[in-house]
Amino acid sequence: MHALTHRLNALPAAALLALTLATPAAHAFSDDEARRAILELRTQIQQIKDQNQQARLQLADQMDMLHQEIATLRGRVEELSQINRNASAPGQGNAPQTPQTGDPQQQAAYEAAADQYRNGRYKEAAGSFATFVQSYPNSDTATDAQFYLGSSQYASKDFKNSIQTMQALVKAHPDDARAPDALLVVAADQIELNDMKGAKASLQRIIKDYPQSSAAETAKSRLKLL
Repeated sequence: MHALTHRLNALPAAALLALTLATPAAHAFSDDEARRAILELRTQIQQIKDQNQQARLQLADQMDMLHQEIATLRGRVEELSQINRNASAPGQGNAPQTPQTGDPQQQAAYEAAADQYRNGRYKEAAGSFATFVQSYPNSDTATDAQFYLGSSQYASKDFKNSIQTMQALVKAHPDDARAPDALLVVAADQIELNDMKGAKASLQRIIKDYPQSSAAETAKSRLKLL
């Protein structure tokens, strides 16, 4: 102990001061680095929190926009669905009229299907009109029966079969007065099936192929909603 004291006393004052400060300085530098690392880590954590908050806000905005789009789409579907409601409502001008066929059996079959349609029994009407079309394919009222078959299928939410029925009608009788209305129903079916591209094509076809029909005016207004 005395020897160490003697050696320290023998050092110059400047050397003694340097020796005294060396170890504390090293510890102080290490603490500064640790503090800096902690501050940087806290900054990074805060940045991550801010980014997560921004992402949540963006996701909330996107969800709101999606809900608005769904509501708008439902409104469009509802408006396009109105195409066939007038046809399917009892007492409306588009309701099927009982023809005078001269064949009592044929007339009774058509009348039974028409009554079911007028009374809102669409599934039954679809079956009856389908039977009529199969039984009397050459009847003067076969095209009307096919149209109301497709309308009954639409009203009973059998959209895929309604499309097939109406497209077959237009293909077989493109010049029939029912053809543009049949395409309107096809467009309504496609809207219900969320086939917007197909619905646009059907509406555009009406405007192109039947420009003078009342269905063309309806198609123009419907296209603005898609």
